[in-house]
Amino acid sequence: MSRSSFLFTSESVSEGHPDKVSDRISDTVVDLFLSKDPYARVACETLTTTNLVVLAGEIRGQGIMDTDGNWAPGVEAEIEAAVRAAVRDIGYEQDGFHWETFEFINRLHGQSADIAVGVDAAGDKDEGAGDQGIMFGYASNETPELMPATLQYSHNILKRLADVRHAGEKRLEPDAKSQVTIQYEDGKPVRATSIVLSTQHAKGMTQQQVADLVKPHILAVLPEGFTDENTVWHINPTGIFEIGGPDGDAGLTGRKIIVDTYGGASPHGGGAFSGKDPTKVDRSAAYACRYLAKNVVAAGLADRCTIQISYAIGVAKPQSIHVDLHGTGKGAVNEAVLETNILGLIGGATPRAIREHLGLNKPIYARTAAYGHFGRAPDVDGGFGWEKVDLVDKLKALA
Repeated sequence: MSRSSFLFTSESVSEGHPDKVSDRISDTVVDLFLSKDPYARVACETLTTTNLVVLAGEIRGQGIMDTDGNWAPGVEAEIEAAVRAAVRDIGYEQDGFHWETFEFINRLHGQSADIAVGVDAAGDKDEGAGDQGIMFGYASNETPELMPATLQYSHNILKRLADVRHAGEKRLEPDAKSQVTIQYEDGKPVRATSIVLSTQHAKGMTQQQVADLVKPHILAVLPEGFTDENTVWHINPTGIFEIGGPDGDAGLTGRKIIVDTYGGASPHGGGAFSGKDPTKVDRSAAYACRYLAKNVVAAGLADRCTIQISYAIGVAKPQSIHVDLHGTGKGAVNEAVLETNILGLIGGATPRAIREHLGLNKPIYARTAAYGHFGRAPDVDGGFGWEKVDLVDKLKALA
C-alpha cells in the first residue's frame, strides 16, 4: 500500500533558463515550418551559450527544403529572424546574450531517407511511429488543473514573476528556478514546508531586496494559508544572481523533461518534446496519454491515473497500453476495462489518429516551451488541445 502522509518536491524553471531558451527556439522552428507545411518533419536541437545560438537536426517539408537538401528561397533568413524574435520576446538584451547581436549558426539538414521510408504512409501501410519508445500520461485531482500540486505551484510562481517582469518590473531578469516541497496528509496536499526561488536580478540588489520583491508574488499564487510560520524560505540562497541565462550556463533542448511533464510524480518515458513535429510519438503520444489520463480523472473514475503507451518505429499500431489508477478507482470502470476500450476513443492511438483527434498539425508549440506542457488551458486556435476534457461522457458510459 502506498504511503498517505509524506513530503514531495517538484521544481520548475523560467522561460529565461538557458535550457528553456533552447526549447523555445526549437519549438519556434517547429512552428515556422508547420506554418509552411502542416506535414513538415522537424527534429530541431538548439545549443545556447554566451552570445551564440546553434541549430542542428533533420527536416523535410514543402516550401522549406527540397529533396537535394537545398533551402527554399528566403527560408534561412526567416529562421534566423524567428529565432531572434523568440529571444527578444523572452527578454534577453544583456551584454553576454542579446537577441540582436548573438552569433547564429544553422546546421539543420534534410531528414534521413531511411527514417522517411520507414515512417511514411505508402499503399496500404498507415503512417508509422517516428521512433520506438514508451510514453506516459498522468493526472491527479489535487489541483484544479488536475496536476501534481508541487509542480503546478512551482510553475505558477515563475509564471507570475515573468508576467510582472514583462509588465515592466526592471529589477527582475529572465532566468529563474523555483522549487516547492509539500506535506501530504491522507494523500492530499496540506501545506508548503519549503519554498526555494532563485531569480536573476538587476545589478546591485541585495538578497533581502530580492526577497522583499518576490515573496508577495509567490504568496499570491499559493492557496491561502498554504504557508505558515514553519515554512522554510530560500530566496536566492547563493546571495547574488546577476549573471544568468545562456551567458551563465549553456542551454540545450530537451534537458528539462521532468519540468515539462509531472515534476517527478509520474514515470517518464525519457523522450523530450520540444523541437519535434507531431509525427514524433515522443511528443504526440505523450500528449495523448495526458489527454486520456486527464479525462479519466475528470470523469470521476479515479483520483489519480497513469497511462503508458508504447510504439515501434515505422509501425502505426501501439505495442501496448497500461493503465494504473493507483488504488483510487471508483465504480465498475477499472484498469482492465480502460485498457480494453480507451484507445478506441482516439482512433486506436496511431500517430495519424492522435494528430487528427488533437489537431496537432498546427504551429502551436512555441507556447508550450515554458511553464509545462500540461495543466494549461486549451486555446481557441487548438493550442493545448490535449488539455480538453471532452471524453468524460464516453468514459462514464464504459460502466
